[in-house]
Amino acid sequence: MRAFLFPGQGSQSVGMGAALAEASRTARDTFEEVDEALGQSLSRLMREGPEDQLTLTENAQPAIMAHALAVFRVLTRDGGVELGRAAQFVAGHSLGEYSALCAAGAFDVATTARLLKLRGRAMQAAVPVGQGAMAALLGADLDKARAIAEAAARGEVCAIANDNDPSQVVLSGHKGAIDRAVGLAKEMGAKRALLLPVSAPFHCSLMQPAADAMAEALGETKIAAAGVPVYANVTAAPEREPARIRDLLVEQVTGMVRWRESVAAMAEAGVEEFVELGGKVLGPMVKRIAPDAKVTSVVAIEDIEALAREI
Repeated sequence: MRAFLFPGQGSQSVGMGAALAEASRTARDTFEEVDEALGQSLSRLMREGPEDQLTLTENAQPAIMAHALAVFRVLTRDGGVELGRAAQFVAGHSLGEYSALCAAGAFDVATTARLLKLRGRAMQAAVPVGQGAMAALLGADLDKARAIAEAAARGEVCAIANDNDPSQVVLSGHKGAIDRAVGLAKEMGAKRALLLPVSAPFHCSLMQPAADAMAEALGETKIAAAGVPVYANVTAAPEREPARIRDLLVEQVTGMVRWRESVAAMAEAGVEEFVELGGKVLGPMVKRIAPDAKVTSVVAIEDIEALAREI
């Protein structure tokens, strides 16, 4: 069995998708579709930068989705690969869950782009710059990370944002609390802790205004049943039903990304191969969660052609 995975924020880079667009009309059409949906030349920003504009949450989120879906479409449309036969499950990390849902047919590309643009803006606006922060704990499992977060909170928000793999957990919350967590991490058993270069504290209760904005937007959005099961971030379980998808996407804004559990659950369900479309971020995490699984990253046209031949 195989699962297709879609990357989250942090996998953006200037030049992303440029070579693929040159090689494939399908990829160019996908980027143009996103540009039209957003009323901006996001594809030019992806291709040429500047990097600080691409890194802005409201641009990075739809850009990462556009790239991943371009790869997916080249694979399925040009490569003749049928999703249901090629992959039994899909999943995405944070914003990547929207990419996964789009690939599974729950949203079209234009709707997904607009939702992610709004999501990025709402997340950025939820907490004034400088008041929130995130930090990665390396060499810390979930229990250790919880203890560090509780010790650092002191009346402020300090929560687990991402349970990425057995040795990497990300905290999110008020800047003071996150700074304290970084200071406490080593003495409480983590190998090291580092502040992340993000502009807002994602996946914690401080994001409630963004969750409210997404609840309103998703309430007005038509969602189709997913063509293949999508492992949801907040349940680490396969979901297909539109009403359930809507509720979980709202919950995801403030909830913990249960990535470690999601990958482990897919492996337990029989997935032996994980294919990351449009990035090289999730593969190393997957190998730490499911060491025996085959992991492939598909980014360039050569990667797509090789996978299509294999499937």
